Amino acid sequence: MTGKEIEARLFSMKDDGYAAFQAKLMPTVDPARIIGVRTPLLRQFAKELHKAGDNGAFLAALPHRYYEENNLHGFLLCEGKDYAETVRAVDAFLPFVDNWATCDSLSPKVFRKHRTELKADIDRWMASDKVYTVRFGIEMAMSHFLDEDFDPTFLEKAAALRFDEYYVKMMVAWYVATALAKQWDATILLLTAGKLDDWTHNKSIQKAVESYRITDEQKAYLRTLKRKGKTS
Repeated sequence: MTGKEIEARLFSMKDDGYAAFQAKLMPTVDPARIIGVRTPLLRQFAKELHKAGDNGAFLAALPHRYYEENNLHGFLLCEGKDYAETVRAVDAFLPFVDNWATCDSLSPKVFRKHRTELKADIDRWMASDKVYTVRFGIEMAMSHFLDEDFDPTFLEKAAALRFDEYYVKMMVAWYVATALAKQWDATILLLTAGKLDDWTHNKSIQKAVESYRITDEQKAYLRTLKRKGKTS
């Protein structure tokens, strides 16, 4: 399927009301670049293209014009079967990611089976100078190394980031709040040691206190750690 055919297909699924809703959620994206295709339809289209094996030209045609083209690109990468090939494709795509939603929808399935290699790639992504590449690296650490393969070094690295960008700091806060729910003992030390900047420290506590996975006793203790007079 050609790029023009893909674009036409996307416009055939447009929903103007949904486009307006999406525009409000993503201030970093020009509303004129949002078609308004609902995510389930976009995922289904990606599976269709992947099954047909007819996506090479589309993946190579960067940068894309429309927000939905970027999301479609990300969903196609999620279907990749070869780890090294998928990482190369992710590396080619990340510099063109310009919003949190596209970034957060990118989670290749093949990463689950290659955690050893993934660690080095996460380190590399988190060391980037690009907002959404850093955010993606933090998200991959959160998604893959908070359970049976828990790796506290990623928490330390995320806490040490001084990347003064809202969408990075929010991801660090989300990561820390999730880690508190899954790995309380290791993560609470991060907060009591004061390793986060003030804004991220308080935002992490706020998000954790809002979580149903944190006990009432834990929430009460977290509230005592909030830094007074600081933005939350």
